Amino acid sequence: MTASRPAEPPSEDLSRLAALHGVATSYRPSPDRTVTASATAVTRALAALGVDAGTPDAVRAALTAGERERDERLLPPTVVGWGTDVPPALAALPEGTRLRVRTEQGETRASAGHLPPGVHEVTATAPDGRAARAHLIVAPPRLPAPPGRSYGLLVQLYSLLSRRSWGMGDLGDLGELAGWAGRTLGAGFVQVNPLHAAVPGAPTDPSPYRPSSRRFPDPVHLRIEAVPEFAHVEDRERVRALLERAGRLREAVLERGALIDRDAVWEAKREALELAHAVPLGPGRHAAYRDFLAGQGRALEDHATWCALAEVHGADWHRWPAGLRDPRSSETARARRELADRVDFHSRLAWLTDAQLTDAQRTAREAGMPVGIVHDLAVGVHPGGADAWAQQEYFAPGTSVGAPPDAFNARGQDWGLPPWRPDRLAESGYAPFRALLRALFRYAGALRIDHVMGLFRLWWVPEGHPPTEGTYVRYDAEAMLAVLVLEASRAGAVVIGEDLGTVEPGVREALRERGVYGTSVLWFERDWEGDGRPLPPERWRADCLATATTHDLPPTAARLTGEHVDLRAGLGLLTRPPAEERAEAAADTAEWLELLAGLGLLRGGTGGTGTSAEEDGIRAVHRYLLRTPARLVGVWLPDGVGDRRPQNLPGTWDQYPNWRLPIADAQGRPVTLEELAASPRLRALLEVLRTDIGRGSGPHGPVRAAPTGPEEQRGDERNGEREGERNGEREGG
Repeated sequence: MTASRPAEPPSEDLSRLAALHGVATSYRPSPDRTVTASATAVTRALAALGVDAGTPDAVRAALTAGERERDERLLPPTVVGWGTDVPPALAALPEGTRLRVRTEQGETRASAGHLPPGVHEVTATAPDGRAARAHLIVAPPRLPAPPGRSYGLLVQLYSLLSRRSWGMGDLGDLGELAGWAGRTLGAGFVQVNPLHAAVPGAPTDPSPYRPSSRRFPDPVHLRIEAVPEFAHVEDRERVRALLERAGRLREAVLERGALIDRDAVWEAKREALELAHAVPLGPGRHAAYRDFLAGQGRALEDHATWCALAEVHGADWHRWPAGLRDPRSSETARARRELADRVDFHSRLAWLTDAQLTDAQRTAREAGMPVGIVHDLAVGVHPGGADAWAQQEYFAPGTSVGAPPDAFNARGQDWGLPPWRPDRLAESGYAPFRALLRALFRYAGALRIDHVMGLFRLWWVPEGHPPTEGTYVRYDAEAMLAVLVLEASRAGAVVIGEDLGTVEPGVREALRERGVYGTSVLWFERDWEGDGRPLPPERWRADCLATATTHDLPPTAARLTGEHVDLRAGLGLLTRPPAEERAEAAADTAEWLELLAGLGLLRGGTGGTGTSAEEDGIRAVHRYLLRTPARLVGVWLPDGVGDRRPQNLPGTWDQYPNWRLPIADAQGRPVTLEELAASPRLRALLEVLRTDIGRGSGPHGPVRAAPTGPEEQRGDERNGEREGERNGEREGG
């Protein structure tokens, strides 16, 4: 790439036009530094929003029209109210304005006060004759707190193989894990990776953070033997061959060191599911299926149609015949009829997967878990996938989501995910976001929102340009939060925002105000505003999920031994000499071990070596998490058996087997679900949490009140994890 000239800053008119549409002309990567966005970035972002800013005359015309519309507009397209108060936008209407509210429940009212929660329609008519119609989102003031303090397990589902898995973990394994952890060890939740539908076609992108659809789950996670129709397949020879094939896939991973082969697993499961699809549904199940189809409506029809068309024309709808690129065209309608059997097949898979997800949550709750299964919402979808095809009007063309350059990543990041258009969301009353959340809350006891800062703003990267030439585009965070709080409240679910990294001022406070929990990772909880030392446990925030690590970070054993530096050094990922990196990592770990020992949590002192010292260190880390006021404490399941390998190594693509590793022990030997349940090492770790939670603050004992005073506030004011450490947050390269 040749060196480029310095970017031209936006003109005054272009800056005013950008402000009208929520497009930033500068950003602050740190409190003492402001970076100006290029005129190209601003112009391209405006173009993706349907605003022509290609010439000075076009900018002036768009600015004049935009300011006139702003000044004459009686109401924005979506109005937000919290609780029973009159929404501020309605209270600010001219005196004498007549209101007509049609509630979601079908009532008609002449006032906007004391409305029930829901998405209503409001019509306003001003004395001067101006009229406006808007969506009115009324949400409870905040989400309820989780029922008491609890701990839970964090696991990438595909990595959790049992002796019944078909080569990767499935929803049957998830139910077994939840049932065991809840009943035996008093765990309150199990958090998994996104289970969204992947883009089909070998080789499938193994990352769960670039799905085809976030609206529907991926049938690769189905436990085939739990599909009732599979037991009635008449061709028993094919069934036997499939079961043997599944056994070979399982044994390859567990016994022969093979990586998880998602494509091979799906090929076997697809064949099994097609056999089951040929078995007629019984009357009761047929009625249940018809109800599911009616409830999901056009969204499922679109998703299943895309899946059927992808089998014929490939997985990128941009390359389909022109008529099929429009989900509402006559050509698409004709193709849907011609492919009716395949459309029904994919609709059936969505129904089966939804049922098994619901069963897993039911199993978790019946096992005594107050929360149950925590599902993960990815930040976006693949540009060629089902959601981007079916909801084209809501996605910004020619752009993708990423992150700006910072001190640790001078090139910035491009995640290849098309962003939602904030204007189209507002015009629809946030219908796509509402439908997405409602679908996930069908079977989620809690929802983790990846990169929750995206509810406020996203870094848009113009197609064909490097991430350095992007800019932030703002969303109506109040409306996004209102939808989130409304749908989560209806489901009685907890919401956890992944708010690690660089977070603009006010975001954590706004999330806290609405009851959305944050995410705190031990190694990055330091006094960044003071001496930089590890943050004492009492200064952590209470409204968070506290963990020792995540899927993008080294397991705790590797962190304690420094093996995470060796791994990155071996792959050529270090930006400094290995000795310098090792010294810094060792000093960082030593500071934490010193604090743990000083608190009496490191029973063997700081100088021990060997397996017992490592296990003691991992337990001490989790004893420390229990000393914080965090109401949710998470245990990375591989930490329980000494796994050294991260599931995803940011900054790599094919150099490292991201998203394809089974849980393994300290020697790298895969560990099955059955072995995990019988592991003395895992039991000893979880007993630490079960005993301490039960003694004073868990689901089996009195709940410690969440502090809301200065100590909690100070725990939220640190910068958290360095953005550069995360290096991509979700894509692994």
